[in-house]
Amino acid sequence: MSDISYPIYLDSHATTPVDPRVFEEMKPYFTEKFGNASSLDHPYGYDASIAVQESREIIAKAIGADMDEIIFTSGATESDNLALIGVMERNKDKGNHLITCVTEHKAILDTARHLESLGNKVTYLPVDKFGSIDLEELRDAITDETVLISIMFANNEIGTIANVSEIGKIAHENNVLFHTDAAQAVGHIPIDVKKMNIDLMSFSSHKIYGPKGIGALYVRSLMPRVKIDSIVFGGGQERNLRSGTLNVPGIVGFAKAIEISQKEMEQENIRFKKWTDLMLDRLSEAGAKLNGHPTNRLVHNLNIRFDGIESKAIINSVSKKIAISAGSACTTQMVEPSHVLLALGLSEEETHSAIRIGCGRFNTDEEIKVAADEILNALESLAKIRV
Repeated sequence: MSDISYPIYLDSHATTPVDPRVFEEMKPYFTEKFGNASSLDHPYGYDASIAVQESREIIAKAIGADMDEIIFTSGATESDNLALIGVMERNKDKGNHLITCVTEHKAILDTARHLESLGNKVTYLPVDKFGSIDLEELRDAITDETVLISIMFANNEIGTIANVSEIGKIAHENNVLFHTDAAQAVGHIPIDVKKMNIDLMSFSSHKIYGPKGIGALYVRSLMPRVKIDSIVFGGGQERNLRSGTLNVPGIVGFAKAIEISQKEMEQENIRFKKWTDLMLDRLSEAGAKLNGHPTNRLVHNLNIRFDGIESKAIINSVSKKIAISAGSACTTQMVEPSHVLLALGLSEEETHSAIRIGCGRFNTDEEIKVAADEILNALESLAKIRV
């Protein structure tokens, strides 16, 4: 029996541990190279500035962007806010209509509601039973007042992947900008923002084995050149779009994390698919039902439900051996049912029976087998209690 550290971590959609290679890359920028990247009158600041620019180039290359199109933020939530509020404020003369989707992350939905409170109009597109929008409904929703479409690249709860290229094409055919929250997609799916018709894209470091507190917003510079207003004011960093002292260690770690993810993505995804297929096969024997799309999904995601059994009961039963969740880490402290699962057409009772499993880089074959065994044992025990 190999050494397994308990509880086995299987909540990689919520966050990931920092890869040791990333941590090593960051360490000098906490101690020896601690300069402010905006303080260019001495080597400390100059070295920090060079590190930021080299990191910006690595991150841009990973998504098919130019380095001057990367704006550093504190994470995908801030990037979402900057994208939506920044675009809608800057384009008031064009219109006041935003189109998004009912299964978006709260960072989009709550920002959309804020924009509504300011007098903007928002259309929330429904989804089918797999979590995908209807492209014809998207076309029909566009009006002369539509400024921006924001649709998540890959859903954080159920893993369903959107047809972003086609959504962006529809947006551009109607002279509308397209933003996507790609926090769950970057580092897991090959992305080329130019080829995929993406105008703005939010993403984050801590979902790809980088540090927390650092993210980015891609903002297209040509064809079309996207102009946005700032929502944070101060020293004018990041082309006056995001003031504040740059998080140099975080930025360096972000670049290393995305560089590793790009190199190892293909092999990791083969491993992840093997693991989620194995778990789904075994857990289906105990009545597991898949939530989300059966094939067009993030391969490290598994969102399943066991009708009639509370997800919290399962999670609590296995908590000493496995770390899994009932859904989004941003909403699991709330008692409301998952808005994502409700949008698929599930009942409230069904949503409360769902668990989310997120495989990660540092999991092993043995851990996955043990995790499946533990869930099956918990289900058996809970079934006896119900009887």
